[in-house]
Amino acid sequence: MNFTIEDKERYTLVTSNVEKLDTTCAPELKSELVYLNKTGKRNIIIDLSASRYCDSSGLSALLVANRLCKSVNGSLVVCGLQEPVHKLVQISQLESVLSITPTAAEAVDLLYMEEIEKDVNKDK
Repeated sequence: MNFTIEDKERYTLVTSNVEKLDTTCAPELKSELVYLNKTGKRNIIIDLSASRYCDSSGLSALLVANRLCKSVNGSLVVCGLQEPVHKLVQISQLESVLSITPTAAEAVDLLYMEEIEKDVNKDK
C-alpha cells in the first residue's frame, strides 16, 4: 500500500510510503481522501516525509484534500516536506493555500489550535 491511514481521536493521519508522489500514485491518494471525506473525516494530516519528489498530480491531490476538508468545516495540514517538494510548493505559490508544518507533532498542534479557534468563533 502506498499510503498508511491511521484514524486518531480528532484527526486522520495519512502517511505517504512512496518516494515519488506522481501520476502513478496520486490518483490513489485522491480516492483515499474522497473516501475519508465521505465517511465524515473532517481533519486530515498528510505526512510526506517519505516523499522526496512530487509533480503536479501530487499537488493536485493535496489541493483536493484541502478543498474536501474545508467543505466540511475541517482542516488539512501537510507536514514533513523534503526540500525538493517544499520548493515545488513554493514555486507553485501554495504556501498561502496549504497549512504546512515541519513535523507531524506540530501538525497535530496546529489542528487542535484551529479547532479551538472554530469553537470560539462559533460562540460569537
